[in-house]
Amino acid sequence: MNETAKPQCAPLSGVAEALRRAALRARELARQTHTPVVVYRNGKVQSQIPDASAAGGGAEPRQG
Repeated sequence: MNETAKPQCAPLSGVAEALRRAALRARELARQTHTPVVVYRNGKVQSQIPDASAAGGGAEPRQG
């Protein structure tokens, strides 16, 4: 689903926002515990270390 599409079903109306909140919480927990976060980006699975200085819970690629 793209950013402009809206769900047709009322129970699904908050799913996208809930997933964004969950992702932010997961990055914050990973940052606090120095644990890598696994993401799917540009067709690849990547392990990243969350960066405390990045706005919005950013992450830098993990070496290794």
